[in-house]
Amino acid sequence: MGCMTGPGDSAPARRPAGPATADFADSAPAEGGGESMVTVLLALAANAGVGLLKLVAGLLTGSGALLSEAAHSAGDTSTELLLLTALRRSDRPADRVHPFGYGKERYFWSMLAAVTILISGAAFSIYQGFSTILGGAEEPGDKLWINYPVLAIAFVLEGISFRQAINQVRGAARSGRRSVRSYLRNPDDPTVKSVVLEDSAALIGLCLAAAGVGLHQLTGSVLWDGLASLAIGALLVAVAFALAQTCKGLLIGKQADVRLVRSIEAWLEAQPEILDLVDVLTMMTGVHRVLLCARVDFVAGSTADELEAACVRIDADLRAEFPSLDEVFIQPVPRSDARLRERVLNRYGRVLADEPGSESAARQDSAAAVAAGRRNTPRPGQ
Repeated sequence: MGCMTGPGDSAPARRPAGPATADFADSAPAEGGGESMVTVLLALAANAGVGLLKLVAGLLTGSGALLSEAAHSAGDTSTELLLLTALRRSDRPADRVHPFGYGKERYFWSMLAAVTILISGAAFSIYQGFSTILGGAEEPGDKLWINYPVLAIAFVLEGISFRQAINQVRGAARSGRRSVRSYLRNPDDPTVKSVVLEDSAALIGLCLAAAGVGLHQLTGSVLWDGLASLAIGALLVAVAFALAQTCKGLLIGKQADVRLVRSIEAWLEAQPEILDLVDVLTMMTGVHRVLLCARVDFVAGSTADELEAACVRIDADLRAEFPSLDEVFIQPVPRSDARLRERVLNRYGRVLADEPGSESAARQDSAAAVAAGRRNTPRPGQ
């Protein structure tokens, strides 16, 4: 028997008996959507503008480092267009074909963005670096000065975009009571991480390009310019790999934040109708969208009507306590099922349900007695 509840089910909400984890705050499902769009649009404008400047400077001076940076910006511009597509398509509501919605489209398009960074940015930069070093051509010295104001303007524009992205990350981390480092390592929204990584790489790449151009001008050797291009290419490979790893985990079905899972476990185990929590499954189906499947052992003696009412009540209170929950499935199961306990142990390394003979046994006996007394109490008029 399974109690499956969806967005349409409702019940009079009451404050749940079990408190959430003290150091965790679940954020609202719609939080940060508009800010993500602003962040991506600002990054798009910055990358498109500085990309043209770098291209002109690279063609005029013949600098491999500037041409690599132009390819870097071109890749970032394509990435922003993919991220805009991700933001627009992932917000579509669920339908018959995709009953859990389109939230994972944001992960898919972010993965394509990582591939774009790798192909259009990193590959060209590495090619340009080897071409410059092996070609050994000298640059016209009277035009090298053009590179410096272009790099300075690019640094300012990329800095503005980076500030917007990092401010959004700080806000999201603060609302979830997490550090910025923790949020970037395990983000809810890969589009924001994409912009932060791109802008960070852009600022570092500009410094590398400036160093390469400056050393080439001082020494007269194009080796430094080529080495700067290779360094920029290696930097973009690292960025693409980091972003791809994040998207991979989300695409194949990553569980929700472990603190959210722990909070849900504690909340469910504190409900009066539930004897024990046997299994809990969560999966991110989008940004601030979590699918929850809870297998619970209800107190003995409950009737079918009581189980149904309990499922509806628990569903409503769960959604009130944890706004990120998008779909909730509650399945009554016995905690003594050996195969299920083994599966849970293999998955989590521990059994969620209490071992037989523990305090939950006394709780079961007490709850069964209360249920029996409730059924045996004559109703008014009988």
